[in-house]
Amino acid sequence: MQRLDMKQLLSQKLSPQQIQFIKLLQIPTVELEARIKEELEANPALEEGDDQEEEFEEQERDDSDDAEDDFDDPDAEFDNPDNTLDEDFDSGPADEQPELDLSAKEEPAEIKESESADDLDLSDYLHDDEIAGYKMQGDGPGEDEDDREMPLADTSGSLVDNLLDQLGFASLDEQQEAIGRQLIGSIDGDGYIRRDLSAIANDLAFSQNIEATVPEIESVLHVIQTFDPAGIGARDLQECLLLQLERRPQDEATEHAEQILNETFDEFTKKHYQRIQQKLDLEDDELKDAIALILKLNPKPGGTGPVGMGKVQYIIPDFLLTHDNGQFNLTLNTRNAPDLRVSPAYTEMFQAYDKASKKDKKMKEAVTFVKQKLDSAKWFIDAIRQRQNTLLRTMDAIVRYQREFFAEGDESKLRPMILKDIAQEIGMDISTVSRVANSKAVQTEFGIYPLKYFFSEGIATDSGEDASSREVKHILKEIIEGEQKNRPLSDDKLEKMLNARGYNIARRTVAKYREQLNIPVARLRKEL
Repeated sequence: MQRLDMKQLLSQKLSPQQIQFIKLLQIPTVELEARIKEELEANPALEEGDDQEEEFEEQERDDSDDAEDDFDDPDAEFDNPDNTLDEDFDSGPADEQPELDLSAKEEPAEIKESESADDLDLSDYLHDDEIAGYKMQGDGPGEDEDDREMPLADTSGSLVDNLLDQLGFASLDEQQEAIGRQLIGSIDGDGYIRRDLSAIANDLAFSQNIEATVPEIESVLHVIQTFDPAGIGARDLQECLLLQLERRPQDEATEHAEQILNETFDEFTKKHYQRIQQKLDLEDDELKDAIALILKLNPKPGGTGPVGMGKVQYIIPDFLLTHDNGQFNLTLNTRNAPDLRVSPAYTEMFQAYDKASKKDKKMKEAVTFVKQKLDSAKWFIDAIRQRQNTLLRTMDAIVRYQREFFAEGDESKLRPMILKDIAQEIGMDISTVSRVANSKAVQTEFGIYPLKYFFSEGIATDSGEDASSREVKHILKEIIEGEQKNRPLSDDKLEKMLNARGYNIARRTVAKYREQLNIPVARLRKEL
């Protein structure tokens, strides 16, 4: 049995304009530039420039119209019977004289635009749903540097390509070269081979129909381990360090280092230096020189040099903050404030079609297409402007809140600040502030900082005021840097020292902050 029911629902939905603004708000400067280029290629009604340029173009059109009125008939002077120019220049037959076509005078820009608009076949655009690819420009702070390329690391040769080139110079037969290519393809980005050689043998059998034993694969691996960079193709950290020591001059320090890695590797990783010294019967100076040599080796040979796997990442600040005579000047990066406008040609085209007396189905489709593109261009420009306004308001509130830090650059001057504080300051939602703080950075006189750096929780102090967790981390780092390296401080001692300075903090919080600072435990910080 079928029934018809009526329900009354009240729901909130984001409009397409709001969704577009949210997406633009959370992307950084580099992605914004790429997004604008994508929109420029997808929407012909959107173009670069500002309203002042459009007014200047209209003024030029008016001037050209006035010039047309002044020189309405350029042939009048030559048609005058009293003109003696023909007598002065009549020096040969007519067929030898070059013809001067005065009738093909230059037409004003306004007439050309109207003709091109009439000849434009809008049916080519009606089903153009695909977005063409785009190419990102180099970054730069001003117009003078638009043509400058952003410096990137030399990544012309990858790690695999470099190793394959060296494999070609090795004296190997056809099967050994195939095994070598398979091994090189199994090397991770940090330069290690973590797959079992038996699994690589199975890959050779199934993918290339090559039967190879584990000893044969291992012999080719030993050849690859002689390639550059040193330590490449190792199966673990111990083997990687030993491969690098084999290429060093075999002096006393190198021999002791190899002995430490071969016989007491577990004690070395745990920094149990007394056990190493007792087991290998080494003097203090000998142990110190050997450990210093090992610490100079590269634990990740595949991630360094021109054969590295990745590119150098550059941080492009979204804000520029300067401090002059007690006044802060906050500006957006020029890439965050592009000049966009609605194409005047499409506006005139829409007006012409709207005023046309004859309107058939094809005409209505053309008008609908132009109207959609014009609306989309206006929405995009409004979203960009709203994004700029939101970014400036949020960053301005952060600068006011952390004024002492931006004036001196001292981390101890950072105040406890959470997203809610800034949201209440600017009268916006916390999610909006979160989108602004995410993946944005500001350039100050003391360096470039991500906006998330200024948000921190508060730690209670004896004075009754809350201190920023950044301040506590800064002091914790200073205490650890000033400790005796042969007797590092434990978390319990660090807790007592911080409590003595007035910070009410627990030992587990000290351990959490130490881990966030990438500082190991006391046992691993010990040095000879």
